[in-house]
Amino acid sequence: MTVSSIELLGDPVLRTRADEIVDFDGELRTLVRDLWDTMEKRGGAGLAAPQLGVGVRVFTYHCDGHAGHLVNPSLWLVGEQTQEGLEGCLSIPELDWECRRYRNVMARGWNMHGEPVEVSGSELLARCLQHETDHLNGVLFLDRLDERTREAALREIRAASWFDGTEPVVKQDPHSSFR
Repeated sequence: MTVSSIELLGDPVLRTRADEIVDFDGELRTLVRDLWDTMEKRGGAGLAAPQLGVGVRVFTYHCDGHAGHLVNPSLWLVGEQTQEGLEGCLSIPELDWECRRYRNVMARGWNMHGEPVEVSGSELLARCLQHETDHLNGVLFLDRLDERTREAALREIRAASWFDGTEPVVKQDPHSSFR
């Protein structure tokens, strides 16, 4: 079991688009195991490689009765229905806020052996797949919060014991339909 430290808000790796994985080798399998062990030990629903400081496109997930990992995932939103719900992040520890996400999604990618994988989910699994795919694109769930909630979140972050004083960068929410 290898439990790694998790990069916190402010680390540039969390705001950088991760690179595609081209080698499905032992190094990737070790990374997937490290992601899994760290996610499970820290009590997360998912964990993306950038959160361990590794800028490649892979994440693990274990929520709502589903568990696995996706390498180089692509995400499709299924329908227009959205959901509001509490969302947190291991890179923004001990804090969560109401966040709007799409209710149904489908993700396609590969497993650590290079075999195709497809995962469809709704509710919590859909939220998790969106959250982790966002990490691979340098997007944090703070970017998805409505303006009022985001302002409150930033105040709470600045008051958190782990906050290092670096002003958090917030990107424009790419879900224009949520505005």
